[in-house]
Amino acid sequence: MAEAIFKQTLTIDCHINSAGLHALEGYRPDPTAIQLMQEKGIDISKYQATQLNQTIIRKSDLILVMEKNQKEMIEHKEPSAKGRVFRLGEWGEFDVADPYKQQRKAFEDALQLIEQGVNEWVKRI
Repeated sequence: MAEAIFKQTLTIDCHINSAGLHALEGYRPDPTAIQLMQEKGIDISKYQATQLNQTIIRKSDLILVMEKNQKEMIEHKEPSAKGRVFRLGEWGEFDVADPYKQQRKAFEDALQLIEQGVNEWVKRI
């Protein structure tokens, strides 16, 4: 959801992609996420999960994570990432909980925080 919101919101030309620390490689988004994004006029149904790896980390100028512990895990895994890894909710000092396998309300809450975080980052990019 965050990748799609960024792509819709950010007006500069840059490469944006999503990868997870524990991604189920090749899997499609949760049907609830697809539905919520469709309600916003964004189609994420063809997205496939990608596992974050050393190559992605090293090639990225900015890495945004959902939770503080993810930042720590990435910086531990790849020390060269320090200074390029931040929470999506960095400016509002919040984490975005993973709604995986939860009810629609959890996805709505996550999406609201994602939009808040994206809007704050877009101001600074």
